[in-house]
Amino acid sequence: MFEKKIEENLFQLLVQIADDKLILGHRLSEWCGHAPILEEDIALANIALDNIGQANSLYQIAVKLENKNRSEDELAFFRDEREFRNIQIVELPKGDFAFTIVRQFLYDNFSFLLFQKFCDSNFIELSDVSKKIVKEISYNLRHSKEWILRLGIGTEESKFNTQKAIDKIWEFTNEMFEFGNVENFLIEKNIIPNLDTIKTDWELSVKKIFDNTNLQIPNISYFASGGRNGFHTEYLGYLLAEMQIVARSNPNVKW
Repeated sequence: MFEKKIEENLFQLLVQIADDKLILGHRLSEWCGHAPILEEDIALANIALDNIGQANSLYQIAVKLENKNRSEDELAFFRDEREFRNIQIVELPKGDFAFTIVRQFLYDNFSFLLFQKFCDSNFIELSDVSKKIVKEISYNLRHSKEWILRLGIGTEESKFNTQKAIDKIWEFTNEMFEFGNVENFLIEKNIIPNLDTIKTDWELSVKKIFDNTNLQIPNISYFASGGRNGFHTEYLGYLLAEMQIVARSNPNVKW
């Protein structure tokens, strides 16, 4: 196994990415029974399950590295708001359908590129689980990409709502390319990728789709930050209260 310092940094990294997946999965689950068409009700529920399952896989690796007899359920349900390390974009309220699709498209692009790189990681457990995860993300990305195209070249209303969602979300996108306090030596040892390279590929991928729909990337100078260090929007606390209530109400129950 790796030296202690590497294990500690890997634990932090895995928790960050797993938190992204868990919180986004919960947000997507809020569409169950509320999507605009039945097919999307099923699709969004399945994508939510994919994200929560991916979070569980990453938490499982993380608790082994931590070696403190914590379970993945304890990481998910018995940490408070300031202990979560997810990026803020995933905790924003689900909004309307256009908002959800725009967020999903931007995040799916990032997640797909990230896990492609993770497949080549020198940390074998991360590499192995990423080969499974990247297949799931490819389907999720195809879904969100198709919807961006449909909404962007659809009616005036659909294009207006999609552009409005992009304008609201864009300030939260830069945070995807931060790893918090994780040390650079993980990059040097080819355990994690350099996020600058992923950001360049992400920008090109997003711009290509937007150009095909005449959607515009907002020209802004301010970007939100802090999620990786436990600083969140007002929305995360309410989300966690709902998500964690059953486990916290029955902490000793074995499901």
